[in-house]
Amino acid sequence: MRYELMLPHQIRTAIKKRWPVVLPLGVLEYHGEHLGVGMDTLAVVKVLDLLEQEMDLVILPPFYYGASSYAVEPPEQNGTIHVSGDALIPFAKELFRGLLRVGFRNLHFFIHHQTENFAAGMPTDLAFKFAARQAIFEFLEKKRGEGWWGDRQMAKYYTQQAAGDDPFNWIKGHPLMTPEIIQKYPFDHAAQGETSLLMALCPEAVDMNRFSTKKWYTRSARQASPRLGATGRDLILDHLRQVLGAPPKKRKP
Repeated sequence: MRYELMLPHQIRTAIKKRWPVVLPLGVLEYHGEHLGVGMDTLAVVKVLDLLEQEMDLVILPPFYYGASSYAVEPPEQNGTIHVSGDALIPFAKELFRGLLRVGFRNLHFFIHHQTENFAAGMPTDLAFKFAARQAIFEFLEKKRGEGWWGDRQMAKYYTQQAAGDDPFNWIKGHPLMTPEIIQKYPFDHAAQGETSLLMALCPEAVDMNRFSTKKWYTRSARQASPRLGATGRDLILDHLRQVLGAPPKKRKP
């Protein structure tokens, strides 16, 4: 369900049943002449559109204004909008703080931009990861008081942590494409992989009549196809199903 369309009783149901609450996170960045500048965010949004048809899920309004950087092309007449990580942290902390106050305890954000080495992190995902930790610490201290972790009620903390049931799991960040997916599907910038993926997920944001080979990073896009994109889409969907705890798909008789 789309958060902005939900009625309060539906929000209460989502909290009670611990539905996953997902933030599509991304940027607006130049992706060659043939792709929409929202490619990185659109990929997340469109995959969640499909997953929403399979499971109980709350989808927050997407956040497009991440730290794109100007590493690919300058922004003038190319469309890239860069918001620094330093500016993202206070926004993200306030957002997560608000969501925790509503009552959500199963929050996730997915990002595709600059995630080829997600473990090390890049400005946008690092800002949201850091903000999530800050928001959780501040929320717990306000609700439970100073010394909450040292209280005897937390004696089973490490056991709970091993089981995945501790406050620091309330907000998790994930790459749209894991290292395992990247081994099976091309990871690139506006080339064969991303172009194919957008052909499959959001064809209205692709115009191959505008494709140019002038930029090295787009040249393999000439081999892009919706069929290849569907492969990437399915790999990503399987990843999201696993992360968000989707019920097993029923096999056709």
